[in-house]
Amino acid sequence: MQANSSVLDIDRNCGAIDRAAQTAAEAGAEVLLTPELFPVGYAPPRVRAELDPDTLPGIRRSLADIAARHRIALVYSLPAVTDGGEWQITATVLDHSGNELLSYAKVHLFGPDERKAFSPAQAAPAVVDLGGIKVSLAICYDVEFPETVRAAAAAGADLLMVPTALAHGFESVPQVLLRARALESQLTVAYANHSGEEDGCTFLGGSVVAGPDGELLAAAGPGQELLYAEVSAEAARQARDAVPYLRERRPDVYRAWDEAGGAGMP
Repeated sequence: MQANSSVLDIDRNCGAIDRAAQTAAEAGAEVLLTPELFPVGYAPPRVRAELDPDTLPGIRRSLADIAARHRIALVYSLPAVTDGGEWQITATVLDHSGNELLSYAKVHLFGPDERKAFSPAQAAPAVVDLGGIKVSLAICYDVEFPETVRAAAAAGADLLMVPTALAHGFESVPQVLLRARALESQLTVAYANHSGEEDGCTFLGGSVVAGPDGELLAAAGPGQELLYAEVSAEAARQARDAVPYLRERRPDVYRAWDEAGGAGMP
């Protein structure tokens, strides 16, 4: 789902997800991936200052209801408040009955606005089975670090789903970097962005699905649209059999390199 969110107009935004879920389900889609913070809009300072965290459980229930009514798995992104009072950006996978299968909190925050409003997480991407495919999550800037995608792949992911909020002017991220991430870690990467303008930020659109061979399976333009692609676990297995990047990694050697680099010049 690539769409324009309205900052803090939660009913409107959830209504857009509801309509997209219905359309996608009727077209035969099994999972709907939505952009970063879409239900509340992407405006970190305003979200932190104006969103009542007590409303978050109700928003999550509404999204679970959407998944269950349309019988489609759903990936959404919302703020979350930890037990220690820290605000984080999170993503969640629901199954087609609205049950939560997986959650993830953003590790790499982008820019001063995100860093003022949210705290970075530390947990690695986890993996869950969704309709016979091993799926994992990252959020926006996370995917620009090869370590994030490689961690998901090493944990067994065949598909990495990435809610994002990428501004206009960063076309190389979906067109070059995402394809490289998919190729080097040999998994499919689905990347769902905002479109239009929100709180003064003009978004790129340009959502993509990149296969484990680095080829684009689907690519969106700048406007609102639903982007469809067929994803399989077999494609990831074939790529890993053809060139065994994951099996032939040498983590101990890389750690030694990091340690040597951190020691400074003699």
